[in-house]
This record gives sequence, C-alpha cells and structure tokens, in this order.
Amino acid sequence: MLGWQICLWPVSRRFRSNIDRTAAEHGALFPARPNTYNQGMPLLLFFLACTGSLFLLSGCTDSSSLPPMAEGEEVVVVTRNMPTTYYFEGDRASGFEYGLIRAFAREYNMPVRIKVAFSLPELFEMLASGEAHLAAAGLSQSAGRDAQFVASNPYLYQQPLVVYKSGALRPRSLDALAGRDIVVVAGSVHVETLSALQQDLPELTWREIHAADSLELMQLVTDEKADLAIVDSIEFSIQQQLLPRVVAAMEIGESSPNVWYLPQDERSEASLELVNQFIARATEQGQIAQLEREHFGRWEYASRVGSLIFQRKMRDDLPQWQPMLEQVAEEYQMDWRLLAAMAYQESHWNPNARSHTGVRGMMMLTGATASELGVEDRTDALQSLRGGARFFKNLLRRLPSDIEEPDRTFLALAAYNIGMGHLEDARILTERAGGDPHLWPDVRAHLPKLQNPNHFPMTKFGFAQGEQAVSYVDNIRHYEGLLSFQNLPESRISPPIQVDALLPDHLRRAELPIL
Repeated sequence: MLGWQICLWPVSRRFRSNIDRTAAEHGALFPARPNTYNQGMPLLLFFLACTGSLFLLSGCTDSSSLPPMAEGEEVVVVTRNMPTTYYFEGDRASGFEYGLIRAFAREYNMPVRIKVAFSLPELFEMLASGEAHLAAAGLSQSAGRDAQFVASNPYLYQQPLVVYKSGALRPRSLDALAGRDIVVVAGSVHVETLSALQQDLPELTWREIHAADSLELMQLVTDEKADLAIVDSIEFSIQQQLLPRVVAAMEIGESSPNVWYLPQDERSEASLELVNQFIARATEQGQIAQLEREHFGRWEYASRVGSLIFQRKMRDDLPQWQPMLEQVAEEYQMDWRLLAAMAYQESHWNPNARSHTGVRGMMMLTGATASELGVEDRTDALQSLRGGARFFKNLLRRLPSDIEEPDRTFLALAAYNIGMGHLEDARILTERAGGDPHLWPDVRAHLPKLQNPNHFPMTKFGFAQGEQAVSYVDNIRHYEGLLSFQNLPESRISPPIQVDALLPDHLRRAELPIL
C-alpha cells in the first residue's frame, strides 16, 4: 500500500500530494497521516535545484489522463480536509463525505485514491484538468458550477447563514450588511449570492479568503478581524463547537443542494449514471441518513455554553487525566474519547464527586454497583474508571445482538444512566408507537414517556427520568465530538509547498528538464 505518492513536475508547477492509495482491498480507504512531507521537502527541493535538475520519482503517473470510471477500477476523488468532509481522528480518517465515498467505492468494488485540494478554486481546477473522476467535498450546487461541470443528484441540503461574534452588532436585514467587513470562502457559491445582492445594494462589499472551508472565516470573526462571515448551515453547526463565540445572525439566500461534481467530457454520462444510481440506493436504503446521524447528529442538541465550558475544562483539567483515560480505554477496548466524555458527564473529571443519591467518584457508581464490579474505593480515579468501563461493556453485551453501531453505543449509554430495565420499557413503547426499537433516534423520542403519568404506569419497571437519560446521551455525544476535534487545527493537512518560494531568483526563472 502506498500511503503517499509525490510527483515532481517542472518548477513552475505546484506540488500536489495523493493520499489514500489502496491496492490491497477494493472499496476500502487506508488514510496515511501526512506528518513529515512538508518538513523534509524543502531540503530535498533545494538539493535537487542546486544540482540543476529534478528527478521523477518512481510510481508517479500523469493524472490528467485518467481511465474512465468503471466498476472494479480505481476511482480518484478530490475533496477538502475539513470537519464535515474528510479529517483525521488520531490516525483514523473520518467525515461525512469520506463515509459516503467509501460506501460508493464498496458498492462498485473500486479501489480509491483521494486527493486533497486546499481551496475551492484548486479543487475545481483539478477536476477540470482531469486529475479526478469526481469531487466530493460538501459542494453546493449553483448555476455557475453547473455551466462548467456535471452535477449529481442532491444528497443533502444546506442553508447559507450570516454569522457574527456574540456581543457584537447583529445584522437583522440585508441592508444592514452594507458597510460591514464581510468574509467568504473564495470560489464559494456565496460569492455568487453576494454579487447578485450587490445589484440592489451597491454599498455591499466583501473579502474572499482563500481557504478550504469556513473554519478560517469563523476564526477571523472570533478574533475580530472581520465583522461577519457567510457560511453553510451544516459547516456552521459543527464548527461552532470549536468556535462557540460565533453565532448565527440570519439566513441569506435560498437553501442549496449538496452534490458531487464530475468533469464535462464524453465519459461523464456513464460516470454520472453510476453515481446517481448509488445516491438513489443509498437514500432509499437509509445509508445517507445513517451517515448524517453518525457525523452530524451529535451536534443537533449541543449547547453553545456547554461547548465553552467543556473547552476550558479540556484545556485546564484533561491533561491530568488523559493518560489514565487512555490506559483504561485500551484495557477495555473502548475509544478513550467516549470514556472521557462519560466521565466528564458523570463528574466533570472529579474523583471526589458525590450526589445526594449516594453515587460517588469519577464515574459516579452506586455502592451496590461498585461492589459487583470489584471497586473497593469509589473515589480512586483508576478504580472508578475501570468499574465504569466494565459496567458499560456489560451493558453493550446485554443488548440484542441485531442492534448495530452507533445506535448500540447510544442505547447502552442510556441504560448506564437509567438502567437496562427502563431502557427496555422505552424500546417497547417505541415499538408500540410504530418506531424502530433498534434505532437511537426513535427510542430517544419515546424515553420521556417514562416520566409521563399517561404512560409509565403501563410499563414493567415504572417511572424513570427519561428526559434526563436523553440529555445524558446527547451531552456525551457532544463532548466526544469535541474531543475528536481537539487537535483538528494542528492535524489538518498542510497546503502543498510553493516551489518557487524555495529557489534563488536565477533558478526560479530557469526551465529545468525532467529526466
């Protein structure tokens, strides 16, 4: 498997890197973290430039002449490195678009090669020049893009938003945008929206920021280096967790569909048919809805204030406990972020925490549960974490075997909070109401009935704080997501090196041959 392929072109051309080349397993993606490429490349380039020539590295091919997209053949996809599309959780790739690409590749038994673009203009340039079969990057459909590329059927919809920093002057109408320092992502459909508005509002101006996504725009607003930004609703819902001081002011323009784009050529019709058939099946079979729940659902009930407080606790308190959390999670084959989120929800990482109900410790165990789990001292953080992890894993095993992830984890979390008996009551109520007792969103909707006098008398285990269990799971999903994004700014893939900037003037102007 090749983690990286780096092709050296004439000096006037920009270096690009290819990520995720898989040769061993069709339809699977094995991302390689780009840790050392940008650090070592300047020395390599300087050495090669000083010798007067650039050597072509083995394994590189001219990607501008890709074979047609076909079942069983490699598919090359260009995307963006951002929280809503494609990013790394540690050494594991994640993201909604990543999951959708993987499902598409498996559907047609295709090996996958992913390329990362560092701006929207670069992404569409790569697509136009034939360097990728398709672009899957959370792209909004627009008339301007449709004139140059072929759009798939929609699979998501987003609403453009005007955002500002909480406490600053909030715009409440389109007229209020005039005279404000507005930033947008260069090449985004928001540039088209603002250009149309400018016809009726000549005083409207904006700055285009060359960035992969709106995270940099929101950082500018947070740092008060811009008044307002135009972002898409899905990106905002996630990235607000990282920058919670940025809030939505109002909607702007119409809701727009998200699509994949393909090059306009003689092969586009056959390629488009494969893509649209997959999107239709994935929609009908619930794959896209499942990916939405997995990647976006955790933010649906997130609290902005909760994000602010949790980020402070991550900075101040988590370093003390993270090694222990990672140790226990490894012992019980859990994601340490999930265990950390549970411990924070239970005690705010306080090993001496206690409540009026008698539960104590980092994982707030009852005396009886602690005895069953062999926990001698509930205020000992290591014992408490091990006991809580063991108890959670037992709940996972006790659930029906046909409940799949991630719903299995969410249901086990609810059982951790209110008990397996009450969870089973809620699942029965869900089924009686026509819902699916295997899906967390359906059970979540019926858990509050356990404290409703019209319903709980008819259940086996009676009254329970169903609303509390819902909040419990929602909060843990929120905290786990924030922990997943903990190092996102540092771990984002670095833009490719501009070779010209590394060379002396006399070499920068030279035309060097490829040998």
